[in-house]
Amino acid sequence: MKKKPLLLIVDDTEMNRAMLADMLAADCEIIEAGNGVEAIEILERRRHELSLVLLDIVMPRMDGFEVLAVMNKNGWIQQVPVITISAETASSYIDHAFDLGATDYISRPFDEKTVQRRVRNTIMLYSKQKALEGMVAEQIVEKERNNFLMVEILSNIVEFRNGESGLHVLHIRILTEILLRKLLEMTDRYSISASRLALIVNASALHDIGKISIPEEILNKPGRLTAEEFEIMKTHSAVGAQIMENALQHHHEALIQIAYNICRWHHERYDGKGYPDGLEGEEIPIEAQVVALVDVYDALTSIRIYKPAYSHGEAMRMILAGECGSFSPLLLECLKSVGPHLTEELKVRSIDAVSEGNIRELSSQMLVDSQVSHRTFSLLEQERTKYQFFASMSNEIQFEYSYQTDILTLSEWGAEQLGCGTVIERPERNKELGGVISGEDYQDIKRRLHAVSPEHPIVSNIYCLRVKEENRWYKAVARPIWDGETQERMVSVIGKFTDVHEEQLRLEKLKRQAAQDSLTHLSNHSAAREIIGKRLAVHGNQSAVVLFDLDNFKEANDKYGHMFGDEVLKHVSREIRRSMREEDIAARIGGDEFLLYIEYKGNVEDIIRRIFNTLHGRYKKFEISVSMGIALAPENGVKYEKLFHAADQALYAAKKDGKNRYCFYDDSLEGLLSVLSPMDH
Repeated sequence: MKKKPLLLIVDDTEMNRAMLADMLAADCEIIEAGNGVEAIEILERRRHELSLVLLDIVMPRMDGFEVLAVMNKNGWIQQVPVITISAETASSYIDHAFDLGATDYISRPFDEKTVQRRVRNTIMLYSKQKALEGMVAEQIVEKERNNFLMVEILSNIVEFRNGESGLHVLHIRILTEILLRKLLEMTDRYSISASRLALIVNASALHDIGKISIPEEILNKPGRLTAEEFEIMKTHSAVGAQIMENALQHHHEALIQIAYNICRWHHERYDGKGYPDGLEGEEIPIEAQVVALVDVYDALTSIRIYKPAYSHGEAMRMILAGECGSFSPLLLECLKSVGPHLTEELKVRSIDAVSEGNIRELSSQMLVDSQVSHRTFSLLEQERTKYQFFASMSNEIQFEYSYQTDILTLSEWGAEQLGCGTVIERPERNKELGGVISGEDYQDIKRRLHAVSPEHPIVSNIYCLRVKEENRWYKAVARPIWDGETQERMVSVIGKFTDVHEEQLRLEKLKRQAAQDSLTHLSNHSAAREIIGKRLAVHGNQSAVVLFDLDNFKEANDKYGHMFGDEVLKHVSREIRRSMREEDIAARIGGDEFLLYIEYKGNVEDIIRRIFNTLHGRYKKFEISVSMGIALAPENGVKYEKLFHAADQALYAAKKDGKNRYCFYDDSLEGLLSVLSPMDH
């Protein structure tokens, strides 16, 4: 049997209450209050059950206007509709009641049909409104859940390429929320609403999205990165920010702006010694500061391919001692405060609980702020578009397989390469997929996936795929995802196929870029040192190392600006390439300093004089001259460092003698035998 709506009749005259109850008892359950004080007491206890309040205006102790004022103050007027009752028909009375939130107004004496109709209409209106709000809230929750899910997928793609366990993203979100809540408890310095906090937690999962551009050989290198590899690794923060900046050009969503801040600046440090921009102190957005700290904590306490996991205590000691960079003193206090509970929090909190809580907070806040239509408009489509953009940018055939639905989903770019649909049902029996990968290879992937464990989840192998009517070899990398609670049942698999040839070309390109000076496109010092060192190890070659710099380069910068100075350096580099052979080595080693390595036969001074003269001349409004030092390698070989030091001393001698000249390192310079002695090899 359908439950009747519950009505509260508030009137100081019992006869009036009885008359109204008689009119409405057939359709409603009635409770009564004889004055405003009693009405407030009932509202405090039973407002969630009430469908309507019939409220008299003129009453002793607390009148109807005062009751409406209390309901407004407590926010109850949004939950329970009120129809006011009075014999007063003055417009001032009626207007004041409506101003205080009354839904309707009934004057005495009562007309039964009028009362019944208005009560029925008001209850129906509010019921529909609540249902609509519930539907909108559920839609928001569903949209936001999908939004969180898509962000989770995107961030896990990065962790997957990075060889991580997948828990890093979850930990970052949990730790970010814990630290932010503690921060808001300890200070009112930062204005962070519930909805913004939820967005920060969500966006934190994208902090390393720029790593999608980093070669796997660097991401997953077991040992310490070289200086050049670390420079490549550092670009992920700028790449991630660029991805978000591109999205902001079309969608000015708060989530994307927060993600931009986190992606770009989560490696900045409070003392200004971070990257990429060297921001200092509160120049760093608070969301980036928080993610920077929790990222370091989780990196320390997690197993990485290049290190074991540190204990919670050791990680806390290292962070608080400043061994991992400088952080806000206030955030460090927050970390110390929550520190005793962090390990347990990470164990017991699941992604469902975190996401649901954030989603509910966010949707409630949005409803209050009346931002429903703005926020929900195409959010899911934006995330899907970003996912597809990442997939196409990586030149990888990315896929996800769900055990529950037996559906294989391919990235749009990958599906286009394979000539099949993006969604493939029952892939093991699907003829469309059979034309792409052989049954034997498909079964091999399955065997490998079922042989792994949550502790060692990554599988990889080389397979032949039929791509655009051509057989090509691809490296497959895949990882199962287990049930979050039991870790016993595989629920899905994510993976990718990378064209082996394309991967080699991309790596070669990246290696070339890492070995180049970005301004002049000559070799950088590190790359030149490595190649020259190998050449010098080959005995019997006559060779020379030449160091030179521009005599008055500071004048070019000071008089015409640094952009003009850069143009001068690029002009000099072009002249160097024009005057040297292909097998010679030219490098910019810093500022306006250059290094040349030349192998020769016969008289080397003719070669040096030709290069020296080539580099002199006028470029636009600036007169170029150089000072040059040359060191010759003995035929039985010499270490690069010794030869470089000798050329550096010769350059010093040339500048000391008046600049605009070249000088060979010979017996007239102190230390020749000690510098070039074969005993030093």
